[in-house]
Amino acid sequence: MDIKELKQFQIFRNLDENEIILFQKKMKNINVPEGQNFIVEGDIGDSIYLLLEGQVRINQALTLSMHKSGLDNREKAIINLSADVKPLFGEMSLFDKEDLRSASVKAITECKLAQLMSDDLLAICDEYPDIGYKVMKNLAKILCKRLVETNQNVLKLTTAFSLVLER
Repeated sequence: MDIKELKQFQIFRNLDENEIILFQKKMKNINVPEGQNFIVEGDIGDSIYLLLEGQVRINQALTLSMHKSGLDNREKAIINLSADVKPLFGEMSLFDKEDLRSASVKAITECKLAQLMSDDLLAICDEYPDIGYKVMKNLAKILCKRLVETNQNVLKLTTAFSLVLER
């Protein structure tokens, strides 16, 4: 994990190299083989991951009640992401110790990840409030962008349902 590569991730935007090094020292490199889930929906989240190499698919369980036949537990692929867009996952678990993972993430190809434990990230933010402010502002931007995208998807879905029901 080199500093120039980490600097490209939105979480580290507006941080200088010395500030990023604080996080880099706490990160662990993880290699994930093709086809393996490395985040499982419903598990307790305790870290964030930065995708350094490879491609992943983010899935969520549909878990719909199907009348007499019980639950439908099929998964729906939400999005495929590639390392070239510098994605991170698991950020929601930073803000609630009892927060469960809201989706599963599966390696489509062999992947190289950087894992940062939530406690380490928050400890750095507490010890260096100026750095913490920048990182939390960056995380807020990431979460807001994802919320807007989710709202747009819900609007598209409700519009489609409305059109179907009007027929």
